[in-house]
Amino acid sequence: MLLIIIIAANIFREDDNTIKVEVEEVQRGTVIHKVNASGKIQPIREIKISATTSAWVTKITVKEGDAVKTGQLLITLDEKQHLAATEQTQSSVNSAKASLKQVGAQKKRMESLYNQKLISEQELESITAQHELAVNQLRQAKAALISREDELSKLKMTAPSDGIVTKINIEVGEMAVGSMFQAATLMIIADLNRMEVIVDVNENDVVSVSLGDTTEIEIDAFQDTLFYGVVSEIAHMAQTTSMGSAEQVTNFEVKIRIIDVPDGIRPGMSATANIITDKKYDVLAIPIQSLTVRPEGSEKSSFGKGKKSSSEKEGVKNSKAKKMEELVFILADKPGGVLRDGKMSEWDEKKGKKFKAPKDGKLVHIRPIKVGISSETHYEVLDGLSEGDEIVTGSYRAISKDLSHNKAVTFDKDNGDNGKGFKIQIGGSKDESEDSDSKQ
Repeated sequence: MLLIIIIAANIFREDDNTIKVEVEEVQRGTVIHKVNASGKIQPIREIKISATTSAWVTKITVKEGDAVKTGQLLITLDEKQHLAATEQTQSSVNSAKASLKQVGAQKKRMESLYNQKLISEQELESITAQHELAVNQLRQAKAALISREDELSKLKMTAPSDGIVTKINIEVGEMAVGSMFQAATLMIIADLNRMEVIVDVNENDVVSVSLGDTTEIEIDAFQDTLFYGVVSEIAHMAQTTSMGSAEQVTNFEVKIRIIDVPDGIRPGMSATANIITDKKYDVLAIPIQSLTVRPEGSEKSSFGKGKKSSSEKEGVKNSKAKKMEELVFILADKPGGVLRDGKMSEWDEKKGKKFKAPKDGKLVHIRPIKVGISSETHYEVLDGLSEGDEIVTGSYRAISKDLSHNKAVTFDKDNGDNGKGFKIQIGGSKDESEDSDSKQ
């Protein structure tokens, strides 16, 4: 009876020391790195119609949503005062012409008399000066007339290019406030056949974005539909919000031209863009959740083995000073050292006898690795793993806290298509993954 109790106690102790995990084989596939950002849709070309002089609106010939052609009449302003001013300036021009004609005739007579030595040189100089003054007065009057005629012509505002009237900010009978510097916008015309998404990209991500990068665009108003675009412009000046506070954010404005603009799209619609900055084909890849960070040499400590020693507690306090390394947990049949930078660490065989794989499981070894780009679900593996290696992919608690070097684990062999975990999908959309598989 006592023997049965001891055996049962040993079994339960083994179960207590064994962690159930999810595992997966390292496979090859396509890893697609994307930068996610959100913003608004705006026309690439948008023209704001404003008045240069203040006047009452007498006529609006279009309404919002109308298509207009170059030169088409849009808005007419009251012309009465400007017509009167133009006529007055025209009269000044006519008077200046008559004055110049009179002075010109006098000048000719005086030149004739001077040649006959009937008048003095001083009298000739006087009439010559009067003639030059009359010429300048005519020039000034003509310049004023050109200005008045230009103001009069701008009271009938026409479309500078083809487009759609997207906004009208004034009604007939209201005053259009005009100015050369701060004129009010009366109407907006946009080319809705050429649209772009303007997004804010964080400073940490913008360095990987380049002109011409392909972009996947999701528009809130067009659910379950994916559009494509191309990065057309990247701002050189940052936009910083909440300056000086803990919430300070530094972004750069990025413009993405939509390739096929859908019907019904409107300026100001919300959109989310996934900018594809890099693609790696036929590379080793691991799920994001399988990668963790530990202090270098953590296999020598009691990390993940329950109660921490006083020396380890002291080490935790100084963990920031220790060099950290990225690693995964790889399955092994027997205890051993750590393969780091291509070299296996020394391992005490006598000390390793206390580590033993359970009958229905294995042990895990720490495996430091180097990773490259990442997709939404996977990391590219640059060094440290080989195709077919079995790594731990879950649970999160096991990877981040419980597991340690030479820890015993069990896993469900019926969970997943490969018999050792769940089936992976490496980067991008389903179609992209299938294309990558076909290339292999």
